[in-house]
Amino acid sequence: MAEPVRVRRLTDQEGQRLQQIVRRGDSSSVRYRRAMMLLASAGGNRVPVIAQLVQADEDTVRDVIHRFNEIGLACLDPQWAGGRPRLLSPDDEDFVVQTATTRPAKLGQPFTRWSLRKLAAYLRRVHGRVIRIGREALRCLLARRGITFQRTKTWKESTDPERDAKLDRIEHVLENFPDRTFAFDEFGPLGIRPTGGSCWAEQGRPNRVPATYHRTHGVTYFHGCYSVGDDTLWGVNRRRKGAANTLAALKSIRAARPDGAPIYVILDNLSAHKGTKIRAWAKKSKVELCFTPTNASWANPIEAHFGPLRQFTLANSHHPNHTVQTRALHVYLRWGGRPVTEAA
Repeated sequence: MAEPVRVRRLTDQEGQRLQQIVRRGDSSSVRYRRAMMLLASAGGNRVPVIAQLVQADEDTVRDVIHRFNEIGLACLDPQWAGGRPRLLSPDDEDFVVQTATTRPAKLGQPFTRWSLRKLAAYLRRVHGRVIRIGREALRCLLARRGITFQRTKTWKESTDPERDAKLDRIEHVLENFPDRTFAFDEFGPLGIRPTGGSCWAEQGRPNRVPATYHRTHGVTYFHGCYSVGDDTLWGVNRRRKGAANTLAALKSIRAARPDGAPIYVILDNLSAHKGTKIRAWAKKSKVELCFTPTNASWANPIEAHFGPLRQFTLANSHHPNHTVQTRALHVYLRWGGRPVTEAA
């Protein structure tokens, strides 16, 4: 039997970037959908589940996963063909891209970043290869290969000494016990304010929401529970995070498998997720808590399923209060055939 198609283990930078795109959205629908496919696969979701989640063909999902395993996050951007024949050979273009993405100091240059002028001058006199290219042609080449001038960013590298062991455990339960594996996390904060989004509209006449951004009703958090085997998401809205609310959610997960067999719950390292009472109850109730590594919450399978909630219930909305907002969220879950527990 062939092994199921799945992304390789993500690095912390890759996981956090995919999680950022899925949670915050992206101006490119292609990037957003591909990021959701990859994050869902990293969370242990199988190809049929991912295809249903993003409304795509299963072969498309497999192609994106294979492409990511080959070239990493570069697979998020589509490669468009066409145009005049290239004047530089593919090897020359690869050399230009490699040079542009290498820190100048590593190549013996006395500065920290390239400008187009400095890069073009360096390419004309580099030892062993001479590439004559103008600044505008160089800019176009880099843009075509997906290299743009960007601000340097940082990410939180996981310092968890048990990082690999925790990821191995999560992968093990997802592969061997999917019918008894669940995921839990909070989605929010959910405030009451007009939220921009996107929708179909006549050109030049976009739909508008009021430009009022004051949170006058406080915030809530959707405590989401996801069954990996059943592809089922349910949850409840609470005013705050806390150990008591986490324990209530875990009990609802335990009730989903009333046969008493051991179950596995994947969740992050929030302090409200691992109190003394929660650990004691989990041991008594045959519930194994599988914590994601520090700064690696992307390994939680539920993360990919929070993206559609934000895009289709919060984005492009103007809910008057939390009651209406919660009802809209639950109606969307029911539309997708998912059970919902009303807020207490």
